[in-house]
Amino acid sequence: MSSYSRIESALIHGGVFGDALTHSVNVPIYQTSTYQQFELEGNPKWEYSRTGNPTRAALEELIAELEGGAHGLAFASGMAAITAVLQLFKTGDRVLISSNVYGGTYRVLDRVFKRFGLEYGIVDTSDSTAIEAAITDDVRAILIESPANPLMTVTDIAAVAALAKAHGVLTLVDNTFMTPYLQRPLELGADIVIHSATKYLGGHSDLVAGLVVVKDAALAERLYFLQNATGGVLGPFDAFLLIRGIKTLAVRMDRHVENAERIAAWLAGNDAVARVHYPGLPDDPGYAVNQRQAKNGGAMISFTLKDEYNFRTFFKSLKLITLAESLGGVESLACHPSTMTHASIPRDLRLKVGISDNLIRLSPGIEAAEDLINDLDQAIKASKEG
Repeated sequence: MSSYSRIESALIHGGVFGDALTHSVNVPIYQTSTYQQFELEGNPKWEYSRTGNPTRAALEELIAELEGGAHGLAFASGMAAITAVLQLFKTGDRVLISSNVYGGTYRVLDRVFKRFGLEYGIVDTSDSTAIEAAITDDVRAILIESPANPLMTVTDIAAVAALAKAHGVLTLVDNTFMTPYLQRPLELGADIVIHSATKYLGGHSDLVAGLVVVKDAALAERLYFLQNATGGVLGPFDAFLLIRGIKTLAVRMDRHVENAERIAAWLAGNDAVARVHYPGLPDDPGYAVNQRQAKNGGAMISFTLKDEYNFRTFFKSLKLITLAESLGGVESLACHPSTMTHASIPRDLRLKVGISDNLIRLSPGIEAAEDLINDLDQAIKASKEG
């Protein structure tokens, strides 16, 4: 039985703590490809690092505990994690995805899995009526993000999970934006949770990783087979870095969210901004649902500048905030979804779901909020045309 009750302590002491062999406080980096075996057919615990590695196993136990699941699996990237989950399905199956979803998820379904006969359907997952209408006999899973990337659309995870179970369908939740510190989808009824651990879990923009957590042992066994068979595993050094990053998740996320709340409120009152997408604002369409299922609104913001402001000039004028892909690092990052994270989605489809050319996605870091607001202010002023 653990000697802690709160996630802040589990982040540091959860999973495998220390090392029984050396009594090291930190789990060592087992930088090895293979392990000595002492007899044929002896069924050793460790045999080959694609199949299992002690450093990776410690990470997998940790994320399973944090998400409240039975089993965790670590992959070489968030897309490797999603790919493994999608390999659970076969030709003729259909997966429903959120109408604004990460561009890489759309791309792998549209350009890779579709070639093998796995179909997908796009639905507004914030509308339960629309989801139910889209569940045909061939639907096997609903893949959602909440808040969704990049419009921060909130989906009622418990409602989707209940609907999915009624139809014998799996609920898959990408929890990258919220992390288990802010939201725990398995406790809301989801079957599988996916993370791009590159983001907040790592937290320092120095690794690429993906994590999957499940609560059903049979499903976990199927995913473990796919992890081992296809080989997209996380290396021991990156697993070590990720464990280290997770230890500070609580203090980092508190600061990320504090900054995001201040910036979102400032943007909402700025005459240059046409709309702010942030579920922590009381007037956001997803605010009430998000309040029920998450600790707060998270730390990701997107906003649209009015037509008289040039978004290209805005990005060029930023001084403290970095124009870059990704999110969730200690440094603040801004990106242009239309040409960066969601460029793989056809323009007409982007516009249909609301990803306009003047949409800006912001990942506030842990710098001083005043400095970040000042940087946004001068960049917005510089971008006014004429």
